[in-house]
Amino acid sequence: MTDPTLTFVAIWHAVYGTMRAALPTSGGRDPSLTPDRGAVSIEHVLWYAAAAISVAVVAAIIWSQVRTTASTPVQSPSAP
Repeated sequence: MTDPTLTFVAIWHAVYGTMRAALPTSGGRDPSLTPDRGAVSIEHVLWYAAAAISVAVVAAIIWSQVRTTASTPVQSPSAP
């Protein structure tokens, strides 16, 4: 017995491959069938920049905490 998800994915790929093969070749393909690969909008650029800046800020905060913890001297245990 197989996993139902695996069976579904296998059937999905078989159907998709059959439908994809039925499309005309790239020379005679209708331009309306191809996905839009247009220019990147300024909104996308700003979202990626904001994500990169936030990751850098979080990494800087974590790194400063690591350096602060690493710079504190280690207390050696004393015998009673």
